[in-house]
Amino acid sequence: MQITAAALCQLLQGTLEGDPDTVVDSVAKIEEGHAKALSFLANPKYESFLYETAAGIVLVRRDLKLEKPVKSTLIRVDDPYAAFTTILSQYAGQANTQVGIEEPSFIGENCSIGAGLYLGAFSYISKNCKIGTNVKIYPNVFLGENVEIGSNTVLYPGVIVYHQCKIGADCMIHASAVIGSDGFGFAPQPDGSYSKIPQLGNVVIEDNVEIGSNTSIDRATMGSTIIRKGAKLDNLIQIAHNVEIGENTVLAGQSAVAGSTRLGKQMVVGGQVGIAGHLVIADGTKIAAQSGLLGSIKEENKSWMGSPVIELKDHLKSQAVFRNLPEMDKKLHALQLEVEALRKALNEKG
Repeated sequence: MQITAAALCQLLQGTLEGDPDTVVDSVAKIEEGHAKALSFLANPKYESFLYETAAGIVLVRRDLKLEKPVKSTLIRVDDPYAAFTTILSQYAGQANTQVGIEEPSFIGENCSIGAGLYLGAFSYISKNCKIGTNVKIYPNVFLGENVEIGSNTVLYPGVIVYHQCKIGADCMIHASAVIGSDGFGFAPQPDGSYSKIPQLGNVVIEDNVEIGSNTSIDRATMGSTIIRKGAKLDNLIQIAHNVEIGENTVLAGQSAVAGSTRLGKQMVVGGQVGIAGHLVIADGTKIAAQSGLLGSIKEENKSWMGSPVIELKDHLKSQAVFRNLPEMDKKLHALQLEVEALRKALNEKG
């Protein structure tokens, strides 16, 4: 990436303050900025760095009032964070332009492969796979039979996609994620052993989904485990068989969703959240980190916390009470002593 302040300002439809010929070729945090770096200021608590940074260009809010002179060229925009994200996306797109098939790699028979494929060394594409245009498959990726990959999707090193699974367009699957491994299905037997239940379904990942590294998404027992379009899954997440994740729902790391549960649209799930099986969770639900859900949630756009969860506002009130328990215990003990003393005095008078 190499761009002038004038061109960047035009791209972002911003307002320029400073030298329009300033050139940047990289990005950096505002506190680590240098003459060739583009940075941004979105959070007011970091404003002090604006007057110290050496960044060539800084994106700031349109209504920001400067308290001191700045050395950087400024571009004023409505939302500096969103604008910076736009630039990062373009920068990443320019960096991800590899095309071609590296050796050794393997492509099975009857595969349909679109133009612009990058296939890294030691990758294996089984027979009857369908791969769209401009797909990037990094080294050591395995695709099982009859897998479908949509256009512009990226599979990073070590990704494994089992047979029959489908991944949409514009997706990003990070290193060592496993898509379509067997769901955890076992039938108890009279002798105390367990008999494996065949997992005959697949996983369907719709468009514009991102899956973090070392995340596992199990195939359905029958039908499909579904990740709807726009969903974002962090690293180290477990999605069990026949789960459905709604559109634009976000799950943070180390969360787990048990079998046959349906998460609604636009949900936000914090880290280390556990969600039991066969539940239905309403659209817009927010679940705080380390919470546990044991029952369905029917009301939309509410926030929950705790294990088992209660509404966030009630949980915060409970936490306030919990913090005061030691002092309350002392007071209760003192009251018990007073009551005993009064009872003793009454008995002596009577």
